[in-house]
Amino acid sequence: MTLLTTTVQSLWQVVLVGLLFGAGLPAIFALGLRSLGGADTAEGTSQPTVAARIGAYACFAVVLIAIITGILLLMKDFLASSFGIHIF
Repeated sequence: MTLLTTTVQSLWQVVLVGLLFGAGLPAIFALGLRSLGGADTAEGTSQPTVAARIGAYACFAVVLIAIITGILLLMKDFLASSFGIHIF
């Protein structure tokens, strides 16, 4: 029974990380792009509001931080052995 509970616990963690990085980050990026798009009116496309720009920049910042964190996690051992930089 412990094997089953351990497997189920690991499985939901893998699914959560897969959803976050597999579909979540591209969705956040797309939301940021959509926020910068502005609204379509009869006269054409209007400029995005200040709140939409702030939201878009926040979405882009979240994606950028996730990418940088992922790269640093992958390089953690290299940075520690080559340069003595210990992160995480």
